[in-house]
Amino acid sequence: MMKTDNPQKPTDEFLLLIRGTQWSHGLSPAELQKSMTDFYAWVDSLVEAKVLQGAQPLMEEGKLVSGPKGSTVTDGVFVESKEAIAGYFLLAVATMEEALTHARRCPILEYGAELEVRPIADVCRPMAEVKEATGAL
Repeated sequence: MMKTDNPQKPTDEFLLLIRGTQWSHGLSPAELQKSMTDFYAWVDSLVEAKVLQGAQPLMEEGKLVSGPKGSTVTDGVFVESKEAIAGYFLLAVATMEEALTHARRCPILEYGAELEVRPIADVCRPMAEVKEATGAL
């Protein structure tokens, strides 16, 4: 029987993953300029709020490693996929609601990008399960 309760504990950090690498396709140069101006104003607002811990865009290429001892390496990022991760932001906020408030203000949502908001855990799930089973919480 599989255990459904997650023994991980959230930290006071959240990761915003920007999904969608093609959101800007089809924009005119003026629309693209405005979207980038608005986007960087949003980034500046995260800095001013003192919640931005880090952020980076990701290249539209990569590999997927799997199998025992990494025996399989395949192309793992497909830029035409709506789910491709374009970048991330690490926010220092106490609650999911606060993270969502910042995420909802991201201007590129208007163009089809999506933000996945994930709490950062104190430890990985397998370690949390070991700690729970051994009483080492």
